[in-house]
Parts: sequence; C-alpha cells; structure tokens
Amino acid sequence: MRRMLINHFCITILMLTSLAMVSPSLILAQPPPLRVFIFAGQSNMVGTHSRVGHIERFPPFADLGSPQANVLFSYKLGREQMATSDGWIALQPTRDYFGPELSFGKRVSESVDARIAIIKCASGGTTLGEDWNPDLPGGFKLYPLALEHVRTSLAELDRRQVDYRIEGFMWHQGENDMFNKEFKPVYAQNLKNFIASWRRDLKAPGLKFYIGELCTKTIWGMDNRDNMLAIRTAQKSVAASDPLVEYVPTSHDAVEIGGEAGLHYHYGTLGQLEHGVNYAEAYLRTIGKLTVTDRPLKVWPYAQGSPVKLFVFAGHRNMEGERAFTQELKTLKGYEALTKDNLQVAFKYSVGGGFKASSAWEPLGPTGPYDTFGPELSFTRALQSEAIGNIAIAKFTHSGSQMNDWTPEGTQAKDLNLYEAFIAFIRGAVRELVDKGHTVELAGIFYHVGENDMAFNPYRKNAANWLQATIAGSRKDLSLPALKWYVSQQPPPDQKGLNNVDITANLADLSAADPALIHIKAFVLPAQAENLVLNTAGIVTVGELHAESYLKQRVRP
Repeated sequence: MRRMLINHFCITILMLTSLAMVSPSLILAQPPPLRVFIFAGQSNMVGTHSRVGHIERFPPFADLGSPQANVLFSYKLGREQMATSDGWIALQPTRDYFGPELSFGKRVSESVDARIAIIKCASGGTTLGEDWNPDLPGGFKLYPLALEHVRTSLAELDRRQVDYRIEGFMWHQGENDMFNKEFKPVYAQNLKNFIASWRRDLKAPGLKFYIGELCTKTIWGMDNRDNMLAIRTAQKSVAASDPLVEYVPTSHDAVEIGGEAGLHYHYGTLGQLEHGVNYAEAYLRTIGKLTVTDRPLKVWPYAQGSPVKLFVFAGHRNMEGERAFTQELKTLKGYEALTKDNLQVAFKYSVGGGFKASSAWEPLGPTGPYDTFGPELSFTRALQSEAIGNIAIAKFTHSGSQMNDWTPEGTQAKDLNLYEAFIAFIRGAVRELVDKGHTVELAGIFYHVGENDMAFNPYRKNAANWLQATIAGSRKDLSLPALKWYVSQQPPPDQKGLNNVDITANLADLSAADPALIHIKAFVLPAQAENLVLNTAGIVTVGELHAESYLKQRVRP
C-alpha cells in the first residue's frame, strides 16, 4: 500500500496547490509516510447530537472547532442524503456536528513525527448484519460504499505520488444489531468476516482494528443490558482471538444530556471529544508512544508508626467528576490551589472502572482522564483546615455504572459487576498503609447516588434497596459492622412518571433506620446548566458538603 516519493520537491508543489485548505505546515522536506486511519460505524461514529458551538464549553478541547491544517480528512456521512467532503480537506467539523476524529487527529498529530490522514464513512441506525455486510450488503449497502470511498481517497494520494500506509481502522457500531434476533447471536462471526474482508480488499493483511465499546452510560445501558452485553461480549471475543484487534473502553465518556430525564443514546459534544482521545491513546499505546505523566509521592507524608484516617470515595458520574475541569478550577476564586498536588495527602485511585488507575500512592491532586477531578479535592481541603490528623484518600468510581452494578449480587452483565473489585480496592489500600507501619482507621465510605438511576423509573424504584445491599455487604466483608457510609444525593429530576417514586424519602428512611448511614441532601448547589451532571462549582460544593457532614458526625458525643 505504500507509494514511494519520487521527487520530494515536486510532490510538495503538487500537494500545496491541489489539496484544498491544507496548510504548508503539513508538508515536510522529507516526511515519513502519511499515516492513514479509517473511521467507520453508526450514529456514535457519525457524531449525532454533538454540536460544534458547544465545543468551547469544555476547556481541554476548546480549540477543536477550528480546522486542523496539519491533518488531512476525507468523509462520507449519512444515509439517504450523504454529506461528503468531495476529496481531501483539512480536518474540521462536518457541518454542525463531528465525531471522534477531531480529538483523535489532534492527539495523534501532536504525538508522532508523521503526517496523518483520516478517511471516515459512517451512517446512523445501521447494522453489521445487513448494511455493513461485505458478502450480502443490504439496506444502505455501506460496505461497498465505504470501500469505494476509501479506495477513491487513497487513489488521490496515489495520483499525487504521496507515500502513505494504512495505519488503523476505528470501528464503533453494534447498537442496531443488538435489537435484531438474527444478527445479535452472530455478531462476533460477522465482525470477524468484516475485519477479514477489509484486510483482503485493501490488500492490508496486517491492518490493526480498534473496536470501540458501546457506552453503558446511555439509556440503553439501563433498559437494554442483556442486548448490550451480547454485543460487548462478541466484540471482546473477537479482540481476544485476533492480536491485531484491540477493544477500546468508552463507557466512562460523557453522554449527551437530553430532555427532562437527562438520559440519551449518544455521546454528544463532550463525549465525542473524549471518544476520540480513547482511540488516539489506544493507538499510541500500540506503537509505544503513549506518554503517561508520572506523579510519584517522593516523600511519604506521615511519620513512622503514626495513625492514618482513610477516606474512601465511590460512585458514578459526579463522583468521578465528568464535567469538573481543572482549567475552570483555576478561575474559581479561593480554590485555585486545588489544582496543585497536595504532598501531605496520599492518594490512590481507580476511575472509569479501572480505565485509569494509580500504580502506587500519589499526592492528592486532579487525576481524571480528561483534566477532570472529583469532590475529593475540596473535601480534603475542608478537613485539613480542621487539623484532624493524617488523611489518606482512596477513590473508586465508574461513571458508566448503575447502582445495581455495585451490589454483591450484581447483574447478568457480569463484566460490569463492581462489588468484588471495590472491596478488594479498599482492602488493598488499608493493607498498604498497614504495611508502611501505620494504624488505619477506615473513616467512612463517601458515596454519591447514581445520577442515571434517578432518571429511569425502574432504577429509581430500586435504588434504595440496591444501596442498602451494597452497604450491608461492605460491612460484612470488611468486618466493620459499624462502618459509616456518607451518601450524598443531588436534587432528583422532577418529571411526571418519575415523581411517583420519592427517592429522597426512601434514602431518608434508610438513614433513619441506620445510625451509621448519613444521608446528605446536596440540594443547595450552584446553578447547573444540565440535568444530572454537575459542573466544576457543583463538584467542589459536593466535596464540601461531605466534609461538613463528616465533621458534624465526628464531634458528636
């Protein structure tokens, strides 16, 4: 697939004059091969419900609404009326929407010493069993259409005598196959055939595929758990059987907030920006170019043999800090210092269901996967101002989980069951502190009620029972029958059909019957732009409310 440069000077002139909107910065005197990536799938690959005008709301990605002149882009999107780039252009949003390609392009181009190009073909509401079927394409016949689009795009590079290689294929699809009783059970077989067909038809037997996880944070992660599990299991099995296929987790990514309930089917603006980073980091890890910031706790902050209070933070979207950004924390008056590492507090974490985890104790600081942070920062500041002694923080979250995933019983989606990992995480944190010579007080588990669970009637109905089961299990398995749980709850969605379940009263009843369960009504929050998910100021407030509740309990006679 490579076409060697014959005359670098001539190629430079041709590229500058023929590839519309491409900056001269793309063309190097003697560039390595252009790395070509193919993006394909259905609506969450298209970028449905993303909005270009909203990109600037999210500081880590604020500049991605503008064209990236150093990245080539060719696309064909949609169904009956397909939008097309009509050749190669600079990487940019497609009309008023975009997919994972924007953040992918920036992240990869900043990390490798090579030019990159992206060819994208995606269409919402389509199936691998029919539309994308290489052998018997039906419906919108996307396999032959996408293959033709890829070949045409590559032919233009050939015509310009551009040296290139096909570097990777990013695939995000499966939501529609899960509803088809014929396609669902054979998804793994169909995916293997799809991969083999691309490798054959592009004459690229070593082509690497990156399979994006179907996001469990969407409404389908709640009302279609069995169906999503079937597709997820099929995709993982293909990745396990083919060393050139990698399964890319995405359930920790943001999901669009839609309607009064706040539940949606698509990533939306922030989720798509994070979605692209997932593919980029998976690719960079594959080629050994993923840079990881080292945050060592160089000096152990506690005196030898001294007691340590361990505070465990746990929960979902807001405990993880989905929309709390360090860039905004820097501008929040009085809280700027929270962006810096706190060398007096040892911090251990596993966020996104293990998507990002500390390998050793680190200084407390922002450690979210996208310049994000949780309530632990403001919580610790409030406690340190009261001089309560040595503080250590352990954080275990999965923003793509629901409350039933945390119960000892779990659900039929076994790969999402968190209880055993959660208990093991706590035990490990305690053991490591003891091994360092400290006596450890497990001061409490600080949990924020599942946001999605509050917005879906069957889950809202069962939320209190699920929480009670998790609390009881933790006390038994940690051999701490009086272990305190501090459970915060933001205002639940006020919507007809949901209000027949008074979740606030249910949680209050649990607390009234259990003196070691402290119910925190986090109802006085800064104004929030979205349902369910809290912004930077809201997360800071939740941390302070937890600290206030702990301090009140501590001084009780």
